[in-house]
Amino acid sequence: MPLSPAASRERLHTRSVVCEGFRRSDGLFDLEARLVDVKDQPYTLSTGTWAPGEPIHDLWIRVTIDRRYEIHAVAASVEAFPYPDGCARIGPDYGKLVGANLVDGFRKTVQERLGGVRGCTHLTELVLFLPTAAIQTFATFVPEISGEEKPFQLDRCHALETQSPTVRRYYPRWYRGAA
Repeated sequence: MPLSPAASRERLHTRSVVCEGFRRSDGLFDLEARLVDVKDQPYTLSTGTWAPGEPIHDLWIRVTIDRRYEIHAVAASVEAFPYPDGCARIGPDYGKLVGANLVDGFRKTVQERLGGVRGCTHLTELVLFLPTAAIQTFATFVPEISGEEKPFQLDRCHALETQSPTVRRYYPRWYRGAA
């Protein structure tokens, strides 16, 4: 269901985020994400003025992972940015994520290695989209009901908590609520 009608308003800012998952020929997987920020009117900072629709931020990140969600390689690119003396230099620091696991303590690892002044606010936000993008990428290969193993998605959100009506209806074998 769409949102209810909004009040009369003027759009000021658009942030676009796109995440894509790819299977590589070497058996690994690439996740690529891009974040773009644009304004609908001229935007001025001490470093210059951006025209309406001109990206203030255009950031890319690619992580290469295996089926265990372990990061093998990271590439980051900062194409548009407001502060030329600083923003363009941070990309290589995201290599600190090599060895991290996207589904095992990832947010904590990102904060420890790249939080605050150790990273770029926007690249770090973008990186935090990757765990669920990885899960969706791998869901392509995993049958929803695979026999003896509890489906991966159960107990990972409120709708799929094993005591929920949703699990009772769609995954009755794994339902743990009241009879």
